[in-house]
Amino acid sequence: RPGTARWSSAAEASAVHISEKASREKILTLESMNPLVKALEYAVRGPIVLKAGEIEKELRKGIKKPFTEVIKANIGDAHAMGQRPITFLRQVVALCTYPNLLDSPSFPEDAKKRARRILQGCGGNSLGSYTASQGINCIREDVASYIERRDGGVPADPDNIYLTTGASDGITSILKILVSGGGKSRTGVMIPIPQYPLYSAAIFDLDAIQVNYYLNEEKCWALDVNELRRALNEAKAYCNPKVLCIINPGNPTGQVQNRKCIEDVIHFAWEEKLFLLADEVYQDNVYSEGCQFHSFKKILYEMGPEYYNNVELASFHSTSKGYMGECGYRGGYMEVINLHPAIKGQLVKLLSVRLCPPVSGQAAMDVVVNPPVPGEESYSQFIKEKESVLNNLAQKAKITEDMLNKIPGVHCNPLQGAMYAFPQIFIPSKAIEEAKAHKTAPDMLYCMKLLEETGICAVPGSGFGQREGSYHFRITILPPVEKLKILLEKVKDFHIKFLEKYA
Repeated sequence: RPGTARWSSAAEASAVHISEKASREKILTLESMNPLVKALEYAVRGPIVLKAGEIEKELRKGIKKPFTEVIKANIGDAHAMGQRPITFLRQVVALCTYPNLLDSPSFPEDAKKRARRILQGCGGNSLGSYTASQGINCIREDVASYIERRDGGVPADPDNIYLTTGASDGITSILKILVSGGGKSRTGVMIPIPQYPLYSAAIFDLDAIQVNYYLNEEKCWALDVNELRRALNEAKAYCNPKVLCIINPGNPTGQVQNRKCIEDVIHFAWEEKLFLLADEVYQDNVYSEGCQFHSFKKILYEMGPEYYNNVELASFHSTSKGYMGECGYRGGYMEVINLHPAIKGQLVKLLSVRLCPPVSGQAAMDVVVNPPVPGEESYSQFIKEKESVLNNLAQKAKITEDMLNKIPGVHCNPLQGAMYAFPQIFIPSKAIEEAKAHKTAPDMLYCMKLLEETGICAVPGSGFGQREGSYHFRITILPPVEKLKILLEKVKDFHIKFLEKYA
């Protein structure tokens, strides 16, 4: 165009030459990409979920299926399944997001009080500002106070609290700082089987060594220290095991560990010089009579100073589970105790690379640890909503367990906690042979057919790990009661037909 600078004649000639050739090869291809990323797997958002997305598109186009909707029972996403938000939490976050609402008579004073406190901790009194890498100071103080109340007065130091982007961010950060060495000295990370696939994915991504210890399905997925010792001793031949991960309540298995079990695990970690990671995001989700959540921090403290002053422990919590179900805010925290003073600085440096956790998520986390108390305006509504969610989940846990155990060839352990069922399923030998022919796991074949024939999106047990020769799937108990019953009836009908087809 007139007035526009022209390319140089050399550039023009080069452009003509390029246009005459086929477009140049891509720099980033499957062959040139990071092989660790290509090989990484994350079952709860894996092939089954991709297929579910394709089926949803087909349904929207009017393509006929034996069902009218896909039920995504693959992930613990409470609000996506219809759970209503906790009013007080949303009020506080709304006030923080749009402070003009602080003048509105529609919001209770206790919500305004919390919002003002959070905003005072933000640069420019705005949720849109960066915060300290460790998180807003007043929220870390509230987390420490929450831990002290939860654990019956066990002291908690805000300086040991790190706000995170969900619990996952904390877990991967701690693993990143723990992994070192090469060859037989490479860090080994002990994880439960079945496990939440974040652990295997993070370990793989860091090129660390995964060390499996098996939960005892016959004893309601109990953790046995003898099994820990077996796994540790075998792993010493090929790596340096120095991290022990515990998920309590369990995901995908739903067990709740008793006090004696936790004491045994802590003693084992102390004896074997292992760094403990306690994933406690389901601490509010305990349903079975006789079961109670005990934090590793509390039991560690009560075991005496020899343990409490020496065992290195990182524990994690989140806004995503519990009664809140606020997955999208990506709020969480970790408490790390007995960390070497020099490592504290290194951890903060590592966290500073991602600048800070989402500030709206930090605000949501603050409401979880600093909810309304008796005498405050919002207390009665808050308690009513919280108990309604948890009672509803307890009811759905029982319904799921009972209905699954009425299906021939299916066995489900009691759902003591968390928000999933992980039943063992019988798969006939003909189906196993078909799966081998398609180079897929038998329970992947099962779950894919379940999706294609019923619209139910479940996750195969092979994505979580299981003992060889056993097969499982994981479904969430989050759908509304009536929809959950329909889902479980569909599973029953499908399973009976599956057995008949491959008998």
